[in-house]
Amino acid sequence: MLLGKKGMKPEAPLFVRIFKEESELEIWKLRDDGHFHHFKTYPICTWSGDLGPKLAQGDKQAPEGFYSIQKSQMNPNSSFHLAFNLGFPNAYDRAHGRTGSALMVHGKCKSAGCYAMTDALIEEIYALARETFDAGHASFQVHAYPFRMTDANMARHQGSKWMEFWKTLKEGHDHFEVTRQPPSVVVCGKRYHVNARPLQNVAMRIDPVANCPNLERAPLTPFRPSGDQQVADARVIAPGPKMRAIAATPEASRSTTATLQGLTNGTLGSRGAVSGGVSLGLSAPND
Repeated sequence: MLLGKKGMKPEAPLFVRIFKEESELEIWKLRDDGHFHHFKTYPICTWSGDLGPKLAQGDKQAPEGFYSIQKSQMNPNSSFHLAFNLGFPNAYDRAHGRTGSALMVHGKCKSAGCYAMTDALIEEIYALARETFDAGHASFQVHAYPFRMTDANMARHQGSKWMEFWKTLKEGHDHFEVTRQPPSVVVCGKRYHVNARPLQNVAMRIDPVANCPNLERAPLTPFRPSGDQQVADARVIAPGPKMRAIAATPEASRSTTATLQGLTNGTLGSRGAVSGGVSLGLSAPND
């Protein structure tokens, strides 16, 4: 019903954004105007680790970066209800010697390196992805961020050792905010290069570790939604619990303590969703 109301087709391509600090996962769908529009924001029930990228097997850290999901990464038989693999380590992660496996978006509301949803919400997210693959699309992108990449949030975390990495992630975030198109991303010289491709779009293998070939960047065309498009972008927030809370200061954000948000007394969460009756378990066969 919501797809129809927003002028979206179930089989249309989708795009996913994850924001750790806010514990939110966004689904965007491509409309006939050639731009992605907001479908729904889902509360992430819990995630493990802290702000910052995953580095090594066993650090229990949820990844940050630009990831691509193919049909082979979908798991309808997951022990965590339903799941799709983020594809960690990607080319950037491998270039930096990062290790780990089985980093997922899944259900069961427990995590040791993953982004965990409630079972009901992962069912809806999984179905949206499945319809996209069944329509013949090869992949969809997931961009995982430490927080919403506003200038204010960047300033608030300016003392973090990950700031240079986050500045690159912000380029991808801002590209989408301006154009409503996920950017092309190239990995070379052990860096992400956003809105980049080899000069003259020559087909070639790019070595993630070696120096970059000559790259070109397309000029950005800002997207200015019409009245109908603004209706499609009206933000819909799915109800559900959030078990993680990150404090507003960089010092406090380094704590790895998972906190409960009104799960036993039915109090309102940060987005006004009533939470309650969900048990917390933090052991999971991921890393």
